Amino acid sequence: MSAIEVTDPPGLDLTRLGAWLPAAVPGAGSDLTATLIVGGKSNLTYEVTDGTSTWILRRPPLGHVLATAHDMAREYRVMSALQDTSVPVPTTYAFCEEATVLGAPFYVMERVEGSTYRYASELAALGVDRTRAIAVDLIDTLAGLHKVDPAAVGLSDFGQPEGFLTRQVHRWKKQLNASYTRDLPAADELYARLVADIPAESATGIVHGDFRLDNVITDAEDQPAAVIDWEMATLGDPLTDLALMLVYGRLGETLPGKMVDYASAPGFLSEAETIERYSASSDRDLSRFGFYLGLASLKLAGIIEGIHYRYVHGQTVGEGFDHIGDAIHPLLDGGLSALKEQS
Repeated sequence: MSAIEVTDPPGLDLTRLGAWLPAAVPGAGSDLTATLIVGGKSNLTYEVTDGTSTWILRRPPLGHVLATAHDMAREYRVMSALQDTSVPVPTTYAFCEEATVLGAPFYVMERVEGSTYRYASELAALGVDRTRAIAVDLIDTLAGLHKVDPAAVGLSDFGQPEGFLTRQVHRWKKQLNASYTRDLPAADELYARLVADIPAESATGIVHGDFRLDNVITDAEDQPAAVIDWEMATLGDPLTDLALMLVYGRLGETLPGKMVDYASAPGFLSEAETIERYSASSDRDLSRFGFYLGLASLKLAGIIEGIHYRYVHGQTVGEGFDHIGDAIHPLLDGGLSALKEQS
């Protein structure tokens, strides 16, 4: 992740923010500077300082014309709800839904020191033992999140868990259809198999929606300091988090150095070890886990095909996109294999 320090960052009126912040965050000054943190593809993240203290501010993308208070409110609400649990999250300070300050809703939270690891090369530099310890803590953190009772932390109305898996299957096939450039018979077969055999959902829990190592800040002692990027969080079947994290690992093996490939680093837990570690601290039934791997494969295939669609139509910037569409085939085949192996 890179950052750009600017005196007038896009989407951040520092004069208006300086007038609002002291009343919202006790002790904050009004003379502010900010750094736009580059790396996210959705909500914008800034590091803001008054010269004494530093915070992180999150707001929707520029030019967003839809009602976005819901998006920002969801991130802020779930992190605030998890403050007193075992799940490490940044301390949240203030939420502003009034568009008069920055033109969109936003929130302010703690700046957590640490590193985010995205690529295998970054973990390889740490060595096998440290990499394995980081992987173990990652799984334990996910299992800990899934043990949290939503009602106990005030999140009983945070989503619509009933029919969650069914909606997910249809949603990601719809996403694939929206990015159509070619026939993908394996996608049609995967979708048909998923629709025909949706399992009973495991107990409702908090679903992060995009849980992986680069969405966790790791501190200097290799401990998880904060889980971040909660914009897709909801209530539903938490096994979708575990499956998606594993399928990201498969995608990384297909596109090393281009997509998230940290799971390929020497010492990182294998799929089997990851499932065993999660299962050891969870009472969820994983006997139908092949379905979840199939669903996660369909989801990532939809994301990859969207990138391929933009490449085909000349809408991408930079290099390395000419072969990205090839990654969809092993993803779909892997999803089908997972379903067939348990049938």
